[in-house]
Amino acid sequence: MTPHAFPVRVYYEDTDSAGVVYYANYLRYFERARTEWLRALGFEQTDLAAQHHVVFVVRSINVEYLQPARFNDELQITLELGEPGASQIVFVQRVLRGMDGPEVRSEVLSEARVRVACVSLLTMKPVRIPKIIATRIRTKTT
Repeated sequence: MTPHAFPVRVYYEDTDSAGVVYYANYLRYFERARTEWLRALGFEQTDLAAQHHVVFVVRSINVEYLQPARFNDELQITLELGEPGASQIVFVQRVLRGMDGPEVRSEVLSEARVRVACVSLLTMKPVRIPKIIATRIRTKTT
């Protein structure tokens, strides 16, 4: 699978008193990239809730912070899909700087392994990923 990429520019509000991106904001960037990945597959999260009565929630996340991102940096938040299960998906997500072209080598600023569970809105318990979504994920990743 070619990684899905979502562009982000670092705004002043994203930074801490040292002038670097506050660590918790990387989680926001990862979340936005996953939302845009679902949207690129043709699914809006509001529609998943309304039509299928499910939402995707983060079950676990392991983040490594390797280099700081700074105010006004242009970043790419990438998403690679691991093997989807019946009720969960594992993603590898990265924050990259310097993806202006094939001749430019990007720096990996942060990397995360994110496990997302599909849960019922009614019970908040794990449920199978709806077939239409699971099928689309499999066809787009093979």
